[in-house]
Amino acid sequence: MKIFLSITVSLLMFVTAMSQGRVVADCTVTYAISADETSNKDVNESLKASTKTVYIRGNESRTDLVSPSFIQSLLYSKTTGSAVILREFGNNKFMTKMDAKTWAAENKKYEGMTVSLANNETKTILGYECKKAVIQLKDGSAFTLFYATAIVPSVKEFEYQFKDIPGFVMEFESQEAESKRIRYTATKINLSPVQASRFDIPTSGYRLLN
Repeated sequence: MKIFLSITVSLLMFVTAMSQGRVVADCTVTYAISADETSNKDVNESLKASTKTVYIRGNESRTDLVSPSFIQSLLYSKTTGSAVILREFGNNKFMTKMDAKTWAAENKKYEGMTVSLANNETKTILGYECKKAVIQLKDGSAFTLFYATAIVPSVKEFEYQFKDIPGFVMEFESQEAESKRIRYTATKINLSPVQASRFDIPTSGYRLLN
């Protein structure tokens, strides 16, 4: 009986691990950005010239948003729950540091959000089968997304609204209340090791903001 229970528990653990996908602790993912067709033409062109790149290494993540007018980098540590935001506007550089409490407060708008998984609606992105999910916030805004079920990032909380998604988000569309939709779609994924220097926090050249 004990042997049977042991085998059953092991099988359940294996099935659970398989259903959750492989945890990816080293990767670089690049996203293209676009808006719906009714958006301002200049805004659309600016978004097309912009990219979002996510780097993950163990418990560290970095998200670079590069546009023609500014650069923003978000460095997040899952170990400490803290984050650092770097912003560049021409020659002006600014840094904002947030401890775990401040980071949680920054994402307070996501409290009470509901996640609906639509397992019957799928699409393939970069060779990964992705399932649809919809996140609804209390303020009326929403996110429609597709996530790869075969892989799971080792750090989710840097995209706080996606922390409960059971996979790697490969495409998402934000819909702010009474505003235009902006879509992010993964165009490249690299599972090679990421250099540790990507997560170094600058010690000079930035003005520290409270």
